[in-house]
This record gives sequence, structure tokens and C-alpha cells, in this order.
Amino acid sequence: MSARGQFSSRLGFIIAAAGSAVGLGNIWGFPTQVASNGGAAFVLVYLLLTFVLAYPILMAELTIGRYAQSNMANALQKISPTSLGKIVGKTAGLWGLAVVSLILSFYAIVAGWMIAHCLQAITEIIGWHQASQWLIEFSITRNLIFCILFSLLTISIVCRGVSDGIERWSTRLMPMLLILIVSLILYVSSLEGASAGWEAYLVPDFSKILTPDLLISAMGQAFFSLSLGVGTMLIYGSYINKKENIVLLGASVALVDIGIAILAGMLIIPAMYVALHNGVTIFTDAGELIDGDRLIFTVIPQLFQAMGVAGNYVSLVFFVLMTIAALTSSISMLEVPVAFTIENSKLNRYKASWLIGSIIMLLSSTLIFNFEHLFGFVISLTTQYSQPLLGLVLCIYAGWVWRRNSILEELKQGCPEIESSFFWKIWPNYVRIVCPIIIIVMFYQTTFA
Repeated sequence: MSARGQFSSRLGFIIAAAGSAVGLGNIWGFPTQVASNGGAAFVLVYLLLTFVLAYPILMAELTIGRYAQSNMANALQKISPTSLGKIVGKTAGLWGLAVVSLILSFYAIVAGWMIAHCLQAITEIIGWHQASQWLIEFSITRNLIFCILFSLLTISIVCRGVSDGIERWSTRLMPMLLILIVSLILYVSSLEGASAGWEAYLVPDFSKILTPDLLISAMGQAFFSLSLGVGTMLIYGSYINKKENIVLLGASVALVDIGIAILAGMLIIPAMYVALHNGVTIFTDAGELIDGDRLIFTVIPQLFQAMGVAGNYVSLVFFVLMTIAALTSSISMLEVPVAFTIENSKLNRYKASWLIGSIIMLLSSTLIFNFEHLFGFVISLTTQYSQPLLGLVLCIYAGWVWRRNSILEELKQGCPEIESSFFWKIWPNYVRIVCPIIIIVMFYQTTFA
């Protein structure tokens, strides 16, 4: 094992990388997009676009990372044959590092709310109603306490390293997440109103399948669900053993991510219609399903309240699930700036993790104290504008800057027969031409249309 750390097994990498991809947005964003965009028709388009857009870019990140054995800024410099390419590569890498740090700064706040709702379910069971009310009320004090608590959990895992920290905890948390989500699916499906939710989720409305809104939504979900563009998959790729077949590993990660997203839909959409059956409002004034934070912190909790005593226990399981989903993503996000710091300074992993984690906690605190002005702005700046552009940079470097022979030699290390495969005949030109066009179109539609 190299000094910089490595995943100890193929399964460990797949689970850790899938954990990075499976986050809060995947669990609450995907289901409502499905229900609002033609049900199963959206799922079919999403599946298609995951493999025609997201998977090729995922492969670019993993391959660059494993070849360079370093963070995004250093890796893009290493594959650049010209001084201009090295400068642009370093700039893009530092940009990605800043973006992922900003994403984690708001992500930790939302994840802190998940922990607060976990504790609220416990205080309701015990009968501490005053504490229970404080835990779910929006306040600076509550937000700070639970944001810091979640950040400390993330730092404590990352500071232990790749195999002993990230891999070990991912292989514990992801099975727990699967068990909890399947258990909740079975329970919610047994309730009155769930069948209407299953119909909304599974019955396709093919009249919407070629509408611009559906295609743009599906492209965005496919791109963002795999944590692309900010270097998380690139840094995870740098921890893959050279003997592994990276093409199959990338496909495995994409399939697991898709599977979790579909399972999330099987839970959230029936749960919303159970809530509707119990008198809870699940549609906006425009007739669309409520999504985002209003769904998770208003609609779903109202459903739990309507269940009576049993609702407290279901609420506890649900928010534990959401906390786990948040944690598996946050550890991969923190790893990006931590890896950069380790590789470009004399700090060891323990000190780098606590230093970078503390800086991000300060960023989170700034957002909390200026919530109305900064929170939404930072989310738009990072996810809507920066991630697609960083994904475009990675496509350009993998398709135009990095020499094709070097890419082939890197892929051959884990798969000697790759040159004669369908993947190699399609992927290089695909990531070189098709992916950049798709990203530019998506960026234009979401930003200017």
C-alpha cells in the first residue's frame, strides 16, 4: 500500500464511491423530479442519461485520478504537456477545491438539521415536549450546535485515513442505509394512500418524455448525483489499485447510485401520497409536488405526526437514514481539500483534517449568521454554475489535453484487452466531443433559458 493511502478492496471502493454519490439531494431531489416529470418516463430518461453523460465523465475523473495519484489541481497539471495547460489545470483544480468546500459548508448545516430531527423523535418518545419544539425550530443556536456536531463527525472519519476511516465507515454506513430504506419502503407501502404514490412513481407518462423540462431535469440529476466536477471522484480514483479494472469499477458505482436513487423514489413518493391521504398538503399552489427542504422538514414530519405514537419511531428511523446519507457524502467532500493540503504541505492527515474541517466550520457559521443573504446564493453558485463548468473542464482535459496513448496505457493496467473493447472505441471521442456539447446545452438551459 502506498504512503498516500489506498482502498483495500474493490468492494470498499465501490461502497465508498457510491456513498459519496448518494447524498441528501439524491434522496429528496430524485423522487420529486420523477413524480413531477412523467413518472417512470423520467426514470427511463435518467437511466439513459446517466450512462451517456454521467458515466463517461465519471470515467474521466477516475482515470485521471489513478494515473496522477494526486488531487485535482496537481493531476490536471501532470497530464498537461504545455505550460498554459498546467496553469489552467491548477486554476481549475483550486476552483474545484473551493467549490467543494463551499458545498460542504451549506451541506453541513442541512445535515445538522437531520441530526436535530433524529433527537426530536427521541424527545417526543420520552415526552420532553419543550426540548422537542426547540430541536425543530429554526434558530441560530440550534443551527450552529448541530452543524458543528455533524462537522466533527465528518472530520473524525476523514482524519483516520482512506482504508481505516473513509472505507471502513462507508462499508458500515451504506449497508445500514440500505436496510433502513428498504424497511421504510415496506412499512410505508402498507399504509393507506401508498398505492396512489406507487402509481405516480411507476406509471410512465410518455407525453412528457421529450419535453425540454424533463430532459434538462434528467441531465442535471444524472450529472449531479454522481458528485462530478469538484474532484471527489478524481481523488477517490487516485486511491484505486493499479491492478483494478477501472471501467468495471466506474460502471458499478453508477449502477449502485442509480439503485439507491430508485429506492429513494420508492420510499418518498408513496410516503407523500400517504401524507395526502392523511390530510397533509403535498402540492404547491401551481399544482406541483412540494420538494426540497419543505418536503423533508414539513410534509414528511406532518405525516409522522398523523401516525400517532408509531410516527415518532418511524421519524427516528427516517432521519437516521438521512443523516447516514449526508455523512457518506460529506466525508468524500472533505477529503478533496484535505488530500490537497497533505500533498502540498508538510501537514499530516490528522492535522490537515482538523485544520480544513475547522475552516469549513467557520464558513458554515458565516452562512448561518447571514442565512437569508448567503445560503441560497452559495447553493446556486456551486451546484448550478460551478459544477457543470468544472465538469466541462474535466472533459476537455480528458478528451483534448491528455495524450490518448497515455490514457490507453493507464486503462490497460487493470484491463489489458481494453483496446479492442466497445468502451475504448466509443469513450475517448465521446468524452471529447459529445459530453462537452451536452454540458454546454444543459448549462445554457438552466442559466439563461
